[in-house]
Amino acid sequence: MPKIRVSEASRFLGVSDDTIRRWTENGTLTAHKDDSGRVAVDGLELAQLARSQAQLPDDQSLVGSSARNRFVGLVTGITMDTVMAQVELQCGPFRVVSLMSSEAARELGLELGSIATAVVKATTVIIESPQGKTAT
Repeated sequence: MPKIRVSEASRFLGVSDDTIRRWTENGTLTAHKDDSGRVAVDGLELAQLARSQAQLPDDQSLVGSSARNRFVGLVTGITMDTVMAQVELQCGPFRVVSLMSSEAARELGLELGSIATAVVKATTVIIESPQGKTAT
């Protein structure tokens, strides 16, 4: 399994380096040494902790949907002209941007600081990895 240094692990979880170190001391994460002799954590163990601690607000819409990717967040930006609107949400650690008609944005009553849900249903999701090989 890949080993992830404390500083990188802290960025992935949005906590301080000291928090990662405390978690290795109290057994929440297992401390390892990387190839350089620095303290690191197991990538899989970190991913499992990230998943267990991921907390987005509950989706209060109570709408049935086939889309599984629903991100509840706060509206942090709206850029609107007469035809189109760009709406930005901060959904936990994720920034989600949507382009829609200005009419739709007005009908949804979107305003800065309001709660909204981004629903993502895509036929293509691209995943990149620095360890992967470039396709030829």
